[in-house]
Amino acid sequence: MSIDRILNQLQSGDLSIAEAEAQIREHYFSDLGHTVVDNHREQRTGSAEVIYAAGKTPEQIAEIFAHMRARGSSVLATRLSADAYAALTNLPADAQYHSHAQLLTWHATAPKPQTSTIAVVTAGTSDMAVAEEAALTAEFYGNPVMRINDVGVAGLHRLLARIDELRTAKVLIVVAGMEGALPSVVGGLVDKPVIAVPTSVGYGAAFDGVAALLGMLTSCASGISVVNIDNGFGAGFLANRINRLE
Repeated sequence: MSIDRILNQLQSGDLSIAEAEAQIREHYFSDLGHTVVDNHREQRTGSAEVIYAAGKTPEQIAEIFAHMRARGSSVLATRLSADAYAALTNLPADAQYHSHAQLLTWHATAPKPQTSTIAVVTAGTSDMAVAEEAALTAEFYGNPVMRINDVGVAGLHRLLARIDELRTAKVLIVVAGMEGALPSVVGGLVDKPVIAVPTSVGYGAAFDGVAALLGMLTSCASGISVVNIDNGFGAGFLANRINRLE
């Protein structure tokens, strides 16, 4: 309910002051005891709150999901393990669980479709779980996604064979572990924004993604932004924002 409608009902006597206060508070947030859900986020930012499922119990996730659904918000839950998903109850039949990316998605209404494409590029197959988190997040918000997998710098000809496709995208997400070199290469070949995602893939001195992160932060290619290690969701969300710019 809008603030104007609440105030009009207060003025007409259909609501008491206490009822109006409660509804205005609920307009902005709801305290579920374990979680304070930001009901106003979609109006402020264009995107509803996202459930970060790691560390939450299935009961907490289910209650947050039900609350958002009741308010007419589409629901995206990230880092939801298969065991936690299996323990969830009362999900709508059309909710979708993506096990590889550990994402749960449900749409109250279909998102506004975009016509321009986001490319999600991986250096290796081992990076695909993080890449799918990025791709599915972008698709959740209505973006067409082109997936280009396993084109890392150890076999650069694989990337060059797809260069024409890469250049059709409006924004590119490039996912790499090990030394994290692929975003620099892509950034030197295209004239679009590149979002670099370091992954925790690699042997000892990769330091669980720190080597890739530092390599991407010190890239010599211009036009590259970097999200945190394994943060596919953050990359997909940012790519959606960029793709919607006029």
